[in-house]
Amino acid sequence: MSGHSKWSTIKHKKGAKDARRGKLFAKLARAIEVAAREGGGDPASNATLAQAIDKAKSYSMPNDNIDRAVKRGTGETGATQYEEIWYEGYAPGGIAVYVQVLTDNRNRAASDVRSTFSRNNGNLGEPGSVAYLFAQKGYLLATGDEDDVMLAALDAGAEDVRASGDQWEVVCAPSDVRSVKASLEESGITVESAEVTQMPATTIELGEQNARAVLRLVDALEDLDYVQAVYANFDISDDVLAAVAG
Repeated sequence: MSGHSKWSTIKHKKGAKDARRGKLFAKLARAIEVAAREGGGDPASNATLAQAIDKAKSYSMPNDNIDRAVKRGTGETGATQYEEIWYEGYAPGGIAVYVQVLTDNRNRAASDVRSTFSRNNGNLGEPGSVAYLFAQKGYLLATGDEDDVMLAALDAGAEDVRASGDQWEVVCAPSDVRSVKASLEESGITVESAEVTQMPATTIELGEQNARAVLRLVDALEDLDYVQAVYANFDISDDVLAAVAG
């Protein structure tokens, strides 16, 4: 889990500063739009929308962009009707891959996802082939003193806190992400990322060669316009992650 989450954070933070910025903002806006459409435009009563807005703000998405996405979702302005589809498959080394898509063209999405798996030595699986390996959880990556992180996280209802290099992974119920994040920040702890994710029950440790192959597939899938998120059950040590991210 730590390897995948850290890689996503590294890639997306970098993406907010370079040519990926526009594509990243489009994905964040799409998530906001769908959340507003399904649960209303008030983040105070729509936890999914609140989390989508918080994530957008964490990547410095302008407030105007956020407001426009909410209005599209609530029907105040024209909106595209997106369909959520989940694709399941395997990356090199037997790594399970779970892909969330929001699209207005199911056939094109299916074709592009399938070909992306094939081009990167992966295989698209049948529905249900890997979904059972994942559970929806809140996930935060924090930096701070161990006792402070433990106290703030657990007091706010976190389920688990574990070391990940010089940082801390905090796991909680999806509905508790905002309250746990607030508790950590009020205690002076830096929260690197906070999101609702699909967490694998078990992970597979990767060496550098397999890590490069798996991340190549993950990156290629995430580069598809309508792919919102890619989840996988790999873990990578900090040393290997530094080598493949360099």
